[in-house]
Amino acid sequence: MTHVDGADPVSILIHEKLVGLTPNAPEYCIFRVHTLLRRVNEKAYDPQLLAIGPYHRDKDGLKLMEDHKLHYLQLLLRRRGETSVETYINAMRKLESRTRRCYAEPISLSTNEFVEMMLLDGCFIIELFRKFVMWDLIDQRDPIFQFSWMLYSLKRDLLLFENQIPFFVLTKLFEMTEVPNWQSNLIHLAVRFSQATLLPFECRIFESFHESFSDIEHLLALLYKFATPSIKSEDAEEKLISIPSATEIQEAGVKLKKLQSGSFFDIKFDNGVLEIPSLRIEDRSESVFRNLIAYEQYTQDNHFNYVTDYVTLMDYLINSPKDVELLRRRGIIENFLGDDEAVSTMFNKLVENVILSNFCYNKIFTDLNKHCSRRKNVWIANLRHKYFNSPWALISFLAAAFLLLLALAQTIFSIFSYIFPRN
Repeated sequence: MTHVDGADPVSILIHEKLVGLTPNAPEYCIFRVHTLLRRVNEKAYDPQLLAIGPYHRDKDGLKLMEDHKLHYLQLLLRRRGETSVETYINAMRKLESRTRRCYAEPISLSTNEFVEMMLLDGCFIIELFRKFVMWDLIDQRDPIFQFSWMLYSLKRDLLLFENQIPFFVLTKLFEMTEVPNWQSNLIHLAVRFSQATLLPFECRIFESFHESFSDIEHLLALLYKFATPSIKSEDAEEKLISIPSATEIQEAGVKLKKLQSGSFFDIKFDNGVLEIPSLRIEDRSESVFRNLIAYEQYTQDNHFNYVTDYVTLMDYLINSPKDVELLRRRGIIENFLGDDEAVSTMFNKLVENVILSNFCYNKIFTDLNKHCSRRKNVWIANLRHKYFNSPWALISFLAAAFLLLLALAQTIFSIFSYIFPRN
């Protein structure tokens, strides 16, 4: 670049920055979670064992899995009768520029370091998926499959928003290392691996997924698209209104019921009955929810906010451990944490610093409020809240009612005695 003699140094500096500016429509699909989200629970976004991609590379506590990546590559080459990685390296070099453009932050790795990362991370993920389904590929000394806690931690780490590698890298390596006489594709393997014992809800069946590989940004995006409906609810609105808690709406006569079939996000309210699918809560649930919400916050498609909307609805229903207990007794929550207060705290913090848009349960909120505000239901709710919220309150109410009836009977008897005196 040439500069005019005597040009202002600040002008030159700004010009150089403008020349190197990223285009207006970047291809970013892998971001760092912004500070407002992170500070609520930073650990939910950080890997425990496995670093994938550049953001968490070389962090303390994650070095052990780097040796496993090399070991998995070695076993892959041995199985295929190959002695060199040159073919794979050449393929990754061709994808380097496109891969770098997927990360929202500049990556300081050199070309060789970046390409090595692509190969090792990609092959490790693919081989891990294959071994999970094809047990004959597992080395008997492989600690990942010897210790269940390692496998579960890896599943969690592979669904972290910051811990991703572009899906087209995985697709290329999967095609280059296909196992003979094995029909299952990469999407099937990824969903089977990630869904088992990790997601708190069921994914759609494989046959209902028709998007091409090019439409998938990374593994978290793949699981998100399997887990959520393909069409946005027509009830979605910008405005968000509040609703009473689960305990309060039950006091107003709403029946809480476990939804037996349908989509996980298909919550129904009809004729005084609120139906919600069963939700399994365990140690990793908060991390999964937070990273799915982070994906929704950064996706360019504003209609993808089902997880945020679902968690928001649960946040309104759950104000205390008492609400969790009620939902648990109704079969709506399966609490594997063992502590209702922990579940209550989790939901009350999940949507902190999260931006809501096009809330898809707005009609349900409106209908619930109408139901709870009817005069008869308000009277019933007040009666239940005052006199039926504890055994002693119920006993007191029954005693008062008995005394009232006794007094009424005595009054009636006195009136009849006056009207019809004995001869």
